[in-house]
Amino acid sequence: MNKALSVNTRAAVLVEDFLANAAELKIGVACGQRGETLVDAGSRAPGSIAAGLRLAEICMGGLGEVSLALSAATPNWPWTIVARSSHPVIACLASQYAGWKLAHSGDDGHPFFALGSGPARALARREPLFDKLAYTDRADSAVLVLESAVAPPPPIVDKVARDCGLAPERLTFIFAPTQSLAGATQVVARALEVVLHKASELGFPLERIADGMAAAPLCPPHPDFVTAMGRTNDAIIYGGQAHLFVTGSAGDARLLAERLPSRQSRDYGRSFAELFKSVKGDFYAIDPMLFSPAKVIVTAIESGESFRAGELNIGLLDASFT
Repeated sequence: MNKALSVNTRAAVLVEDFLANAAELKIGVACGQRGETLVDAGSRAPGSIAAGLRLAEICMGGLGEVSLALSAATPNWPWTIVARSSHPVIACLASQYAGWKLAHSGDDGHPFFALGSGPARALARREPLFDKLAYTDRADSAVLVLESAVAPPPPIVDKVARDCGLAPERLTFIFAPTQSLAGATQVVARALEVVLHKASELGFPLERIADGMAAAPLCPPHPDFVTAMGRTNDAIIYGGQAHLFVTGSAGDARLLAERLPSRQSRDYGRSFAELFKSVKGDFYAIDPMLFSPAKVIVTAIESGESFRAGELNIGLLDASFT
């Protein structure tokens, strides 16, 4: 495999810079019990929006660019996070997607659960999603990002090391809760990943997605977990926009555009926090088709035709963020 496309090798360069600028980014760095590197990006350390932007690029394995921009599309929340990639399937699905479920019962009475995202997933390949992805990474170090307020306990470190085929000291774990500035930023930066995952769920051939970009408004953080999670999801579901460039027929591109927007879901129309509470916290009771940007454009490269569908829901977005 071309090492230039090794998400872990590319991310290692970003991680080195991330750690070198720890004071500026307001993150904490420590060595764990197994020799792993632990990076607190928003728990005890305050973290920052700047840390979240860099964290999002690390999640994408160095194959994406993430930036802040002003947008008139959501007038009350003009700061928008833009993500783009020339290798969107690898960057978003093989790396950024938060699909690795890591759990430990906790011998000390403190159970641990977190969703892992980032390049280490491409080494471990422990998720069914990788059956669809013609991509395997090889690298001598790995980084995993955890949506968590605490560092992974040693048994989780051991599991990740074993599944990645690396010694623990070759691993970096970056953790930040959704309630933090960095945590919220890196979740909202997943608008492109979300639309790619929905395209996959709809059965669109991933090898035909050539390029892509997406944007969603940066939501204000909130100390309550459900409210914070709700805002990050609402940012994409009701304020997100995506543009995919695909090969194949214009008819296929049109159909994909029609089916991608979040409004196609039966659960569309309520804030995510309200919806989450209504299903008593059972995430899997929510229609998976809801997880997509509000508005999409799909361009058929070979014909030059573009197809638009969906619309922003400014009223619901304002209610969620206020």
